[in-house]
Amino acid sequence: MSVGKYVTVEHRPDNIAIIRLDTPDSKVNTLSGPLMAEFEKVLDHLAAHPSVRGAVLTSAKQGNFIAGADITMLSACQTSEELSKLAAGGQQIMDRIANNKIPIVAAINGTCLGGGLEVALACHSRVVTSDPKTTLGLPEVMLGLLPGSAGTWRLPRQIGLSNALPLLLTGQSVRPDRARRLKLVDSVADPFALESAAIKMATSLADQAKTTGKIPGADPHNASTLDKVVERVPFARKFFFQTAKKQTYKKTHGNYPAHDAILAQVEEACTASKAVALASEARRFGDLGMTPESRALVSLFFGQTALKKNRFGKPSREYKKIGVLGAGLMGAGIAQVSLERGFDVVLKDRDLAGLARGMQQIRGNLDTKVKRRQMNKVESDAVMSRLAGVTDVDAARADRQLASADMVIEAVFEDLSLKHRVLGHLEQLVQPHTVIASNTSALPIRDICAGLQRPENVVGMHYFSPVDKMQLLEVITTDKTSAEAKSAAVEVGIKQGKLVIVVRDGPGFYTTRILSPMMNEAGLLLQQGVPVADIDRAMQKYGFPVGPIKLFDEVGIDVGNRIQPTLEKAFGARMSGASTQMLLDLQAAGFLGRKSGRGFFDYAKGQERQGDPPRGHGHCCQVQG
Repeated sequence: MSVGKYVTVEHRPDNIAIIRLDTPDSKVNTLSGPLMAEFEKVLDHLAAHPSVRGAVLTSAKQGNFIAGADITMLSACQTSEELSKLAAGGQQIMDRIANNKIPIVAAINGTCLGGGLEVALACHSRVVTSDPKTTLGLPEVMLGLLPGSAGTWRLPRQIGLSNALPLLLTGQSVRPDRARRLKLVDSVADPFALESAAIKMATSLADQAKTTGKIPGADPHNASTLDKVVERVPFARKFFFQTAKKQTYKKTHGNYPAHDAILAQVEEACTASKAVALASEARRFGDLGMTPESRALVSLFFGQTALKKNRFGKPSREYKKIGVLGAGLMGAGIAQVSLERGFDVVLKDRDLAGLARGMQQIRGNLDTKVKRRQMNKVESDAVMSRLAGVTDVDAARADRQLASADMVIEAVFEDLSLKHRVLGHLEQLVQPHTVIASNTSALPIRDICAGLQRPENVVGMHYFSPVDKMQLLEVITTDKTSAEAKSAAVEVGIKQGKLVIVVRDGPGFYTTRILSPMMNEAGLLLQQGVPVADIDRAMQKYGFPVGPIKLFDEVGIDVGNRIQPTLEKAFGARMSGASTQMLLDLQAAGFLGRKSGRGFFDYAKGQERQGDPPRGHGHCCQVQG
């Protein structure tokens, strides 16, 4: 046994070495300078022991192989030359793995991202666990970078150009079954059998190498017929990459230089030698790392990482059962993200029709995940089994179910008197420790909890639509909110997979308050006759993921109509400008946005197009006509 601070080597009697990565005082392994230095010494150690026939590279961490490069190390670089040098050093270590005289098998459980996947790609074979938390990907593009340790060279050769390019351009991760279909991995094993499966693979490769004189998987080049044509025929290659550039531009609008660099790099690698391609990759990595876009995205990464920790500490009790009041678009979304993260959920609506719509929304979203192989049918059914639906029709049953909840989140209409009635009744049912949260978008929490006996248990938990896709959760606290309620709200939000920000109480809180002026300006442009498509297109070109008019539909036009008076009352002219009559006309005609199937856009039959204005409502007709 050879023991280092970051890497250990175990020599087995069958002459297979087990290399374990274990970054001290960290939940995950990252490719830091110290870890990489120790790993190179391990490679030297293996070379000095000719009796070793093969090696298994694995992690001592639970649920993590390698999370990627050490971002603090990258952000410390001051010049593109420093970054390029780091990338070139990483490439050299990957080559040492790939060119090793013995087969090295990566045994992967949990996250294998960025530089972690580049390490795995350099190995001669990859075995992963069937654990749903096991994911593989190259998310460097999300930091404004491209993979710098030969990822742009090895991934296309491992899974084919047409499969690799979407992963490189989106940073999308893949799960075990899809990874096997793509030939990104060779085998999927039960988590408890991972190491033995990898040992068996290493032994098999060593036996084949002894017979043939070459290690299988040492220099893969898997390509479909299309990939071969693109690589070998100049005009086909030109057409392929021109098409890819056009499709990419539709999504990025030219705001992210990393996408252009990835396309250029992969296209160059089709014809360049490996040495030339890797030199270009290192240079482009360095250049991208100094762009303002990358610096901003790295800063965002650090901010998001910080938000994964509960700054209020762990709550004093475990919150297992969540009640959700209101089975509309938001309520059903909150219920879904809670169910998927292991909470038991009670979903309540006024009547069976409303409850059925909410439950169908959850089931439909889970069915979509099954079709996309993001989960299987058994897992989907297990999620739904944790859901209890109740209504006011059987009030006694509903009260019994909610009485045992650890937290209840109300997602009823933005009407203060309604919230008072709902929460006043709820407080009489639940346990003294139960945290009560309001999914209000703008109503001050101090007003919502006025008259309640335990205002210290009340917080705001402002989710964003669609809840199952939007990462942000805004937790709002008052001067009466207890430390336990704050801690519980943040803890539940983190477990739901959200990025949680905590703000002080006030009209519009943080998000609605900063968003409202933009939405007002968008409404004013509409009234001046600017087409819907032009407004949204301009904002998307600037970098927004969706335009403000589409956002009206996502939030709900009726919700906007309830929020606006609250903000105007608090801030006056700062939050006014556009006539509210236009949105009131749409609401009166039943055009509420996505949840009603029609708003500024028509969502009939799952399609999305700009809708026709409701007849007989002058302001809207003037805008649209």
